[in-house]
Amino acid sequence: MSTIAPPAAQLGPVRQTYAKSDTYPNLTRAYTEVSQVVRETGLLARAPKFYIAVGSALFVAFAACAAAFVLLGDSWFQLIVAGVLGIILTQVAFLSHEAAHKAIFTSGKANDRLAKILGNGIVGMSYSWWGSKHTRHHANPNRISRDPDIEIDTISFVEEDAAKASGLLGFITRRQGYFFFPLLTLEGINLHFLSIKHLVTTPGVKGRWYELTLIALRFAILFTIVFAMLPLGMAFAFLGVQLAVFGVYMGAAFAPNHKGMPIIDKDAKLDFFTKQVRTSRNVSGGWWATWLMGGLNYQVEHHLFPSMARPHLAKTREIVRDHCKTLDVPYTETTLLRSYGIVIAYLNRVGLSARDPFDCYIVERFRKA
Repeated sequence: MSTIAPPAAQLGPVRQTYAKSDTYPNLTRAYTEVSQVVRETGLLARAPKFYIAVGSALFVAFAACAAAFVLLGDSWFQLIVAGVLGIILTQVAFLSHEAAHKAIFTSGKANDRLAKILGNGIVGMSYSWWGSKHTRHHANPNRISRDPDIEIDTISFVEEDAAKASGLLGFITRRQGYFFFPLLTLEGINLHFLSIKHLVTTPGVKGRWYELTLIALRFAILFTIVFAMLPLGMAFAFLGVQLAVFGVYMGAAFAPNHKGMPIIDKDAKLDFFTKQVRTSRNVSGGWWATWLMGGLNYQVEHHLFPSMARPHLAKTREIVRDHCKTLDVPYTETTLLRSYGIVIAYLNRVGLSARDPFDCYIVERFRKA
C-alpha cells in the first residue's frame, strides 16, 4: 500500500476519530494553492471527446447485448447476457454520476438533463434522491450524523450503530465484513426501492413526475421484453442476475473510497482540504482501475474537484500528492484487493460492538452486577 503517514484506521484500532477537542493545522490556503495550480494547468477543462467515446462505447455495448438477447432466445445462456447488462448499467451509472457533478457539459442544465435520462431512464435510479444524498456526502465525508453514506442500513459503519443491533441483525452485524459482498447482491433492489420511495414520499421534490415517468417507462420496457421473450422462471432468473451483478459492482466500486478511513466527529472543526484528503482513499492501477471504477479510483481528487472530467484526474493526482507530501498531510492509496481487505476488516471490527443474539439476559445482568 502506497501511503504517506498511514491513518490509524488502517493499522489496528476500530477507528480513528477526529474529535471536537482535537486541533489540526488550518490548511485553508492549501486548497486555494492546489486549485490554482490545477486551474493553471488546464485540468478543469471539459473533455467532450472522451465522453462522446464513452457514450458511443456504451451504446454499442447495449446494442450487442440486445442482439445477443434476441439471438439466444429460450436459453440459460441468457444469464450471461443478464450479467453483462448489469455491468453496462453500472457503467452508465458512473456516467450519470459525472453528469450530476456537472463534469460533462459546460451547461448545468444540460448536465442535469443527461443525469436524469441516464440515471432515471436507463439505470432506474432517482436523480434527485442520489443528488441529495451524494451532495451531503461530499460536504461531510465520514462525518457522524452528516454523511448519509455511514448511516446504518443493515451494515453499521460506526460502533454506536453496531451496539444497537440485536437478534438476527446483531448476528449479521458481528460478522458484517464477511456478509458485506453477499449482501451487495441485494443492493440493486435496494437502490431502486430507495429511489422510488424518495420520489413518492418526500415533499417538494423538483421534477418528481418527470423522474417517476422515466423510471416507470424504464421498468415497463425491461419487464415487457424479458417476460415476453423468456419463460417465466428464466425471466425471473435473468432479472435476478442483472440486479445482483449491478448491486455488487456498484457497491464494490464505491466501498473502497471511504470505508475504514478516519471518522469525523459531528462537531469537529476541519478545513476543506484536510477533511476531504484525510477521509478518502485512492485505488492504484492506472487506466484499468479508472475504466473499472468510472474514475472513482481517484477519490481524493474527485472530492477536491468533484466537477473535474475523468481524463484529468490522473494528472491532478500527481499535483495533489506532491502538495500533501509538502504539507505532511496523509495521502492514502492502495490496491483494489487490499482496499477490500481493509473494508472487510474494518466492518468486522465495528461489528464486534453488536450484542450477541445468544447472550442470555440473566447472564448479562449478572455481568453488570
